[in-house]
Amino acid sequence: MSRTMGSPYMEWAKLHSHARFDLAGSGLPDVPLADLPVELGQLELTAPGQYGYKPLLERLAARLGISPDNVVTVPGASMANLLALDGLVEPGDEVLIEEPTYELIVSAAEHLGARIVRFPRRAETGFSLEPAAIERTLTPATRVIVITNLHNPSSALTDEATLREVQALARGVGARVLVDEVYLETLYDLRPWRTSLHLGPEFVVTNSLTKGFGFSGLRCGFVLAEPELARRLWRLNDLFGVNGAHPAERLSVVALDNLATFAVRARDLLAANRPLLHDFLERRPEFACVRPEFGTVVFPRLEGGGVDALCATLREHYETSVVPGRFFGRPDHLRIGIAAPTEQVAEGLARLGRALDERRIG
Repeated sequence: MSRTMGSPYMEWAKLHSHARFDLAGSGLPDVPLADLPVELGQLELTAPGQYGYKPLLERLAARLGISPDNVVTVPGASMANLLALDGLVEPGDEVLIEEPTYELIVSAAEHLGARIVRFPRRAETGFSLEPAAIERTLTPATRVIVITNLHNPSSALTDEATLREVQALARGVGARVLVDEVYLETLYDLRPWRTSLHLGPEFVVTNSLTKGFGFSGLRCGFVLAEPELARRLWRLNDLFGVNGAHPAERLSVVALDNLATFAVRARDLLAANRPLLHDFLERRPEFACVRPEFGTVVFPRLEGGGVDALCATLREHYETSVVPGRFFGRPDHLRIGIAAPTEQVAEGLARLGRALDERRIG
């Protein structure tokens, strides 16, 4: 059986998404190294071989209210998803994955030889997670149910009550629930939240410091799991990352020690940008979507189709990028990000409006 090699979305993101006004990105602007209160003497290039850098494991565990034994650090959330899936499924195992979702999750499951079944998250309900949709596709052969929370690409929030319903379904067939929580960080202090790992051993969680705080370069991703599974993932990671880049581990500790400061910066940026997005959507009848309260992205449907042509025109003639919905399995949608600096978001939305006007007149 041939395996999926690579990710169509990531190839597009690396080669074709770049533009002067970036509405394709979904993470907070990168934090400059100069903004971290660190001196060169605090860093080392290498550390003794070990399963995780203890200070980093302790900081992540303390922040999330769990034990360091629950934490497995890896380079980035996408790698965390691959490692978690690899530890949970064998080739041919049935995996339920929401649709639409982050493309790399699907590509990772395909690469591992899983038998993928999709369950819908419907635009008509604001892409909310509906346990009934999972129940209709669940079988005794299901090994993992995969969801994102906040939902990527719509930013829909799933509450604990709904997650408990999914937990009960998974428990009934002996499955796990893999939750990518990388965007849940963007709730900041606006709404209390806790990782779904607290709900029980059925849950396996992936996350990173990238999307909500702007630490993409640190590649501080992690898997959260019950200790036995976490130990298995550490051993499995010996085939992939072996050891983390130690300067990045030390810088991640510094970032976590000062995270409150960066959280305020990020929260304030999104608070300034979200009204710009909502005002834009209010004035554009071409788009149909629910406007999320949290998150860094929105996923509107373009009335009348033509998303790929619009995206090409936008990038080629207006120096602006958004993500075509085909990468999420919805070619009539597109994903708009609002995590860039406010002046870039404002100008990018204005240029998107002009591209829409050109499309209508033409």
